[in-house]
Amino acid sequence: MSARDTAQRLRHILVADDDEDDCLLMREAFAERRADSLLGFVHDGEQLLAYLLGTPPYQDRVRYPMPDLILLDLNMPRMDGREALGAIKQHPHLRRIPIVVLTTSSACEDVAGSYQDGANSFVTKPSSFSELAGLVEMLGKYWLELVTLPPSPRTREA
Repeated sequence: MSARDTAQRLRHILVADDDEDDCLLMREAFAERRADSLLGFVHDGEQLLAYLLGTPPYQDRVRYPMPDLILLDLNMPRMDGREALGAIKQHPHLRRIPIVVLTTSSACEDVAGSYQDGANSFVTKPSSFSELAGLVEMLGKYWLELVTLPPSPRTREA
């Protein structure tokens, strides 16, 4: 089996989070519970949109594949997750990508606003690694196994 065949079967998850510690924990949780997934990371809303639109430095789709799922923190610099969510869900070619808001907030206005702007789920970040690993396992089972996702652009190209 070629590396390309393997990469096409793996699900690509893009994590948008500015906290390096949270990103490291997310990487470790996915390695432990969802090794069948490939993770990419961006650290603010502007990077997220550049990645999704394939603008420099993200134009190489082999290196930066379109995600099957986005995990989005709300509180990021430059362009926050709220603004990025709105921009993604208004874009005709990006709105089909499921977005799970994964943030420290549990404020009613953040929950309501996220769903209003098109989030597919809202989850408050757990406080321990074991809870995060369990969350990663649940998210993976639901979003990557149970749900039928729309075909990604890289699947149609193959």
